[in-house]
Parts: sequence; structure tokens; C-alpha cells
Amino acid sequence: MSDLVAKASIDRRLAEVIAPAIEGMGFELVRVRYMGGKTPTVQIMADREGGGIEVDDCARISTELSAILDVEDPIEDAYTLEVSSPGIDRPLTRLKDFDRWQGYVAKIETAETIDGRRRFKGVVAGTEGSEVLIEIDEGTIGLQFDWLTEAKLVLTDDLIRDVLRARKDAGEIDQSQFDDIETIIDSEDDARLPDQKD
Repeated sequence: MSDLVAKASIDRRLAEVIAPAIEGMGFELVRVRYMGGKTPTVQIMADREGGGIEVDDCARISTELSAILDVEDPIEDAYTLEVSSPGIDRPLTRLKDFDRWQGYVAKIETAETIDGRRRFKGVVAGTEGSEVLIEIDEGTIGLQFDWLTEAKLVLTDDLIRDVLRARKDAGEIDQSQFDDIETIIDSEDDARLPDQKD
């Protein structure tokens, strides 16, 4: 299990308990985080292979996982369980995510400083072996997946359009909904000053 899916030891323990159930329901575990504090929360992100998870799916997953977590009891204290989709500007937590989201802008952070920096923003260029490739101003660089501490897509008009187009093609939204959203994106593009455009 990648550290980006489950970072802390409690996250990894939770992932061991819940991942088989999520996969058995036809979904994938994208990320799990235990958030302590006054009201502890277990945040779970799940998705389908190829994308597209709905509110009803999250409710089904939540019901299933609640029962499993009650039996396994990996957390002693009371907590709130939150199940959600990764969203459009999703975290990239598995090596295969960098192939799937090739061509889109991402922000990546590394544990150690590499050539004087720990934060990189650029276009995802896929993978090569265990390296994540990203196109930055200086050219395409490779970062070992194990070096990463965070990676997330950046919300851009192109990303929004392509995700919505895929949802339309899958029958999850109809043409008129897609057209309405595209009109909003286009009108926001027109309202920006030339130097503000992506």
C-alpha cells in the first residue's frame, strides 16, 4: 500500500481493513486519513476504475464499512466516518494515477529537497518504471514515486471539461447539462483579462 493512499500507521491499519471490502464492491481505495481532534474523523476517498462514483455509491460504501469497522474496531475512540469521491482536482495517490491523468497539471511535493526544491508544478507526463514524470519550466523530470509526500491535480478549465465530457459519454449527465456547464466555463474565460488565462 502506497504511503500516499495511507500515510500514518493508523491510516495503513484502516486501509488493510477497508480496502478488500471497497474492492469487493467494485471500487478502489484512493485515500484514507484519520483526522484526530475534538471530533475524530476517518476520511475515505473511493472511486471506480475509470472514474465515476456517485453519492449513492458513497452511502453504500459507508454502510458497508461502518459494519466492518465496528467488528474490527481499529480505532478505540468514537469517530465520524466520511466517504467521498476524490473530486475533479483529485489527489494522485497511486503510480497508475500518473498514467491515467497524463497531460493535466498537477502539484507534487517531495519529502526531501531535490535540486533546491520540494514543490513542483507542471504537466503530468506519465511514468517510467517507478518514476513519475512531470513537465516543468526546465523540462521533463523524473521523481521516484517513493519520494512523494503529496500529489494533486490542479483544477483547470481543460480538466473540468474533460471530466464532464467523460461523465456525459458515460450517460451520467445529459447533453444540456454539459452545455450549461461549458457555457459557464466559456463565459468565465471571456471575463478574464488576457494575462489571467491558463
